[in-house]
Order: sequence, then C-alpha cells, then structure tokens
Amino acid sequence: MDISLRVRYYRLKQGSKMKTRTIRLGLVTAIMLIGTVSMAGGEIAPVKPETITDAPQQVTWKSKHTFFGFSQIGLRAGDGAKLGDNADLGFDFDRVRLGWKYFSGPLAAKVFLDFAKKGSDNGSVGVPDMVKDAFISYKMDDALVLKAGVIKTPVGMGFTIPGWNLDVIKRGFDKKLAFERAAGIMLSGRDIGFGNDAKVNGLEMGHERPWKGFGYDLMISGATGRSGAVNSKDDKKKVYKSNQENGYMGRLMFDWGQALHTEVGYGEIAGNTDGSGEDYKVLNAGIDSHFDRANVKAEYYDVQNIRGKAGWDMHTLALSGTYYLTDTLEFAVKDIRGTETRGGKDADAANTYIGFNYYINPKNNKMNRKARRSRNRHRIQLNYVISDVDKGFKGVGALFKNDAILAQYQFKF
Repeated sequence: MDISLRVRYYRLKQGSKMKTRTIRLGLVTAIMLIGTVSMAGGEIAPVKPETITDAPQQVTWKSKHTFFGFSQIGLRAGDGAKLGDNADLGFDFDRVRLGWKYFSGPLAAKVFLDFAKKGSDNGSVGVPDMVKDAFISYKMDDALVLKAGVIKTPVGMGFTIPGWNLDVIKRGFDKKLAFERAAGIMLSGRDIGFGNDAKVNGLEMGHERPWKGFGYDLMISGATGRSGAVNSKDDKKKVYKSNQENGYMGRLMFDWGQALHTEVGYGEIAGNTDGSGEDYKVLNAGIDSHFDRANVKAEYYDVQNIRGKAGWDMHTLALSGTYYLTDTLEFAVKDIRGTETRGGKDADAANTYIGFNYYINPKNNKMNRKARRSRNRHRIQLNYVISDVDKGFKGVGALFKNDAILAQYQFKF
C-alpha cells in the first residue's frame, strides 16, 4: 500500500484537478487489496492478463537464398572434331557455371555466370558474355509475372531447356537460330485455366514443370547479338554499342501434365545490332511429351533474313527421343535437318546424334519428368554424330560437317 500511495502522489503533481480523484482511487484500491488478501487467507490470487483481440497481427518476413552450379567436361575425336594436325583428342568445357537464386514474398531474382565464356561483351547486350542470367521478377499471380534484366528470350523450345538437361551432348546447329539471351522486360504466365497443377516461382524461362493449361511470354528486348543469326560487329570486327535496337517477341504454350507440352513463338529484330539491315524474323514451334521411361520431342524453325541479309533464310526440323533401358542407362537419339537458302540457291544439312546416357549414383529411380531433372547431377554421355552436309551449306551454329565422337561428364549441385 505504501508503494501505491507514492505512485499516486507522483501523479498528483501533474495537475491539481486530478488530486482528489487520484487519492480516492489509491485509498479504494488499498482497501480492496487488504480485503482480498484477508479473504484469500493472506495470499493474492493471480490475475490472468487481458488479451486485446483487435491488435494488429505480427508480420513475418522471410527470404530464401539458393547457391547452385554445374560443370561439363568433354572429349571429342574424329574428322568432324576440328582438331589440329598434331592432336588426336580434343577437350571441351561447354559450361562451367555458378549461380544464385533469391526469393522473398512475391520477389525473385537470379544471377548465373559461365566461366567458360568471355569476360567481354561480344553481343551488344550490355554485360559480358559470361553473364548468362541477371534478372529480377515480381509475381502478381501465376498468370502475371513481370521480369526485367538479362534473360533467355522466349522463342525456341529447345533453347529454353537448361543446358544440364539435354538429351544429347550438343544442342545442335538450329540452336543459334534462336535470339539467345538479351536484356529486356518480359511479362509471363504459367498454369492458366485448369487450376494449380504445379508451382510457379517467377523464374521460369521455359516449360520447366508439367503444368496444366496455358502459358505465355511477351518480351521487348535490347540487342540479340549472342544469336548466331544476328550480327554484332562492324567490318573491322568492333562490337556495336548496346541500346541501338529493340526486338519484339512472344510465345504461347499449352501443357497437359507429363504427356504434352506444345508451344509456338515468333519474334523479329534488326539483323545487325546497330539497327541496320533487314529484320531478322523467327518462327518456332515445338512439342515435348514424356511417357514414363520414354521422352520424345519435335521442334521446327523457319527464319528469314539471317544477319540482316535479305534472302538468307533457313528452316530446320529436329526430332529426338530417349528411353531408359535400365534405371541408370538411357538410350538417346536426335536428328536435326535443315535447308538453307542464300542467293537463291538451296543447300541441305543433317546431323544425327546416337548415344547413351549413364547416370552415376542417381538421386532416385523415378521416371517422371520432374524426377528426371534431379537425376542429372552426375551423368556420363557418349554420342556418335553422323554428318551429311552439302558443300554450300554455311549455317550459323554448332554444325558438324564430318562424323565425330563426343563424350562428356556432368557434375551438378
């Protein structure tokens, strides 16, 4: 009671109007405390704290960081391996990559570096060639994701499949017909129309998951000089400055789980990264179907005005298939054929890859599409490439003009 009275006395100095009420309250409180102690036999019963139900809820902030990478070490031999006179075996490092992913609420970001690429900008993109991805995204909904930065352009089904998830060692000579990576802004959507069948995290650049329903990508890009079909250098081999042109491209997709993925994409941009030349135009369509141990793909390109030159056109068709013979051994075949038109003359080319993929210590023995991506952590690939190329076929990509033997070991984490 003494403590209570001292506290009340301190308060009463703050205003004379409170004097009488404060002393009364102190006396009443003291009397009630004395009575309560007496009735309780000298013990004060505990009082439960009052809960304020309309108080604002505490906001929880979370973020997630992921560090990842992979390396591919290859060997090549044969007439098509393009070796020096004193070499019988060639060594390749197709990809040596490290990356970071970041997630926080609706925000996501990705940085992906390739140490097998140059530290200079040879495509007028604005960043060195070794910067593969560097973009941020904001997910408003599965059907509406905004991305900005250096990212894979959305035309080319095979191109947007990750390099560590290929059926055979090389993508093929049709890959360089795609616009490749470029700086720009993109609107994307996935899993539209049939409920939420698979996750959408905002970093999608292709058909990474077996969704159900429609998907799309719409992009305005800067220069696409990393494409083999777009020229980025002047007559003195000096790289054009960035931000001299814009490309406009888009893709529409439809998925039905594991069994079906279809897409069609179209885009165009000036054939030279300084904005000169004819517009380079690309039409692409693809199908990817997975059936337990088997997977089949088909992809078509029809392009016009390669490197800004009117009449330099090409169309290609790629067919590929894989089949698991055992839980760790997979048979793979890919056939790419194309016709090139230059100066009014046609020339044909074909590369056929036949080989096996051996999975070392696989994470699981499941055969669905998602599990297959997890099995690629440790893999050895062996391919024989059969070449049939007309002398007049120039091409713009990784074309084998003679037969070759390829081998590759992949480590991924």
